[in-house]
Amino acid sequence: MNRMFTTCLIVASLALLRAQTQTAPPRAAAPVTPEKIAQVDTLAAAEYASDSVGGLTVGIVEGSKLVWTKSYGFADAENKKLAARDTVYRIGSITKQFTATMMLQLVEQGKIHLTDPIEKHFPEINKVPKRTPDTPPITLLQVASMTSGLAREPEAPADHSVGPVSGWEQKVLTALPHTTYAYEPGTKYLYSNIGFASLGIALSRAAHEPYTTYVDQHILKPLGMTHTAFEPTPAIRDQIARGYSVRRGEAPEWTTANRELDGRGYRVPNGALFSTVDDLARWISFELGEGPAGVLKKETQDQLYSQVYSADTKFSSGYGIAFNAIRRGNLVAIGHGGSTAGFLSSAIFDRATKTGVIVFRNVTGGKLNPTDLALKALEHVAK
Repeated sequence: MNRMFTTCLIVASLALLRAQTQTAPPRAAAPVTPEKIAQVDTLAAAEYASDSVGGLTVGIVEGSKLVWTKSYGFADAENKKLAARDTVYRIGSITKQFTATMMLQLVEQGKIHLTDPIEKHFPEINKVPKRTPDTPPITLLQVASMTSGLAREPEAPADHSVGPVSGWEQKVLTALPHTTYAYEPGTKYLYSNIGFASLGIALSRAAHEPYTTYVDQHILKPLGMTHTAFEPTPAIRDQIARGYSVRRGEAPEWTTANRELDGRGYRVPNGALFSTVDDLARWISFELGEGPAGVLKKETQDQLYSQVYSADTKFSSGYGIAFNAIRRGNLVAIGHGGSTAGFLSSAIFDRATKTGVIVFRNVTGGKLNPTDLALKALEHVAK
């Protein structure tokens, strides 16, 4: 398939998905009633009963408030510690949304442009071999929207995903020569964790501030997310759930997730954050346009959530700047999921009704799918 035809196909796909979104009948805000909460509780309890390893925490957001949350099962089964409202979970790739917010803040400040080649701020990206000859350099926007063509993961070194947060940038630099281009830039969607890690370094250099410090000072603190961090702090360490991995025919094990407590190697801007249901509710309220003022301009957020850059073959889902958009009838669910060793998460919302759902799970490999549960719950909440 030639480059021009592929590009035209992508443009047509996105135009159709946007047209579907824009022509959906407007819906008034739907109050989260006790009946809706009961429906979500019943749904979550049934899902947990079908796969009762570890724990599950679910939250419902309406406007600026977490209006309901409930936990099921154990944060630490061995020590009989129940999952609770203050349980801390890894949120995995939901971290990418915070990296994207940093990028948009720097755009507002005039320090970068979305169309900047990433090599302008991070020339080491050119250590990635085998870019198609004569293609232009990949841009910040392409990396953030998963259209850069970069492979999902580096092929080496073997320890690229372990190690302290303090050494994450060096891990990226070491991994880049072992990364490849799977597609020509701008021609196809491909989810790239190493791409987002590279984006984090580029943004840090443009901001003249370490990435983790920037996110903490300019995003987490203004949003009041005091129990969200890239590594265990005294405020959260005792509340971190034990992460379980389940394999068929074997007992759940937690040693793999435990090894990652002190760092996930290069996976910092793309998947290192810990958080709680209360903190992530503040994040969803922000995404719903409930402030606080000063984190991003309203027009920036409106533009962000009005556009995707790739779509599936049915034009029912797409990927924007670090978010998924999924259409279910008149509902367009926006947000992101996360997966790390021992932890799964989903945080999605509907801007039309100003409602959202959070699902945390401290188990990987089981039957319960937090993204499916979150979508089903949001369908109840937003109707």
